[in-house]
Amino acid sequence: MTAAVIDGITILKNEPLSKYTFTRTGGPADQLAFPRSVEEVEALLQYASRQHLPVTVIGNASNLIVRDGGIRGLTLILTAMAKITVDGDQVTAQAGARLIDTTEAAYRAGLSDFEFACGIPGSIGGAVYMNAGAYGGEIKDILVAATVLTQAGELKRYDNAGMAFSYRHSIVQDTGDVVLQATFQLTPAPKPDIRARMDKLNARRASKQPLEYPSCGSVFKRPVGHYVGPMIQQADLQGHKIGGAQISMKHAGFIVNINHATATDYMAMIRYVQKNVLAKFGVQLEPEVRIIGTEQAL
Repeated sequence: MTAAVIDGITILKNEPLSKYTFTRTGGPADQLAFPRSVEEVEALLQYASRQHLPVTVIGNASNLIVRDGGIRGLTLILTAMAKITVDGDQVTAQAGARLIDTTEAAYRAGLSDFEFACGIPGSIGGAVYMNAGAYGGEIKDILVAATVLTQAGELKRYDNAGMAFSYRHSIVQDTGDVVLQATFQLTPAPKPDIRARMDKLNARRASKQPLEYPSCGSVFKRPVGHYVGPMIQQADLQGHKIGGAQISMKHAGFIVNINHATATDYMAMIRYVQKNVLAKFGVQLEPEVRIIGTEQAL
């Protein structure tokens, strides 16, 4: 690994992304930067444009698989942009703010409706990007507006309708815009009630999800009329291993890294599950996890 400084911003060269992903897998980024402000994001996009580099944007890398060949061009990880502010019954958070921290800020302000996300390990930008949800709540239910930077380098504001939310989808997946911050409309409520709900959901999550192992969270989208975990169990796949990756014994909808798994192991497991579930149930599972990067060269 080497580093360069561009416009006052440190850019790491050939940096292993396994250091940052929740699966602890992934090849190197050709160039990697951690912008601290909108201005630095703009400067880095201008740099990439001058150098004709493709740009990839990552948040907390919790629901992400980076292939073992790594990522070409310039990769931006936005976790240094993590400011959270409260104004009345609205909370505004920058893209790199963790959902866990944002829900805690809402709790401290006596604001409810964000509890569903209290245990999700992702960032605000990633949550808006994929319309993250859990326990009956989704980002679309509370988002007022999101500020993005377009591929043309222009700041743009989407209101809730403009985000075109659907299940695990938003318009920025189609446009390539970079989410910079988001504002959420919440509801005042007694703080003990908010805390009780957060504690209940966190306990439920800890009891059902394999938090003791590296993973990318829930791997597959839920098909209409079905639940992924039970289908994988009924197909007798739970516990199956490929390399260092295993279908979790605690929750079959998770693939965990039990022994130095590679992204290639993860991808092979995803294909294995899809093939077997399709054969048994006639259901084609679609990945919920974001998969990026290039295959490892042979």
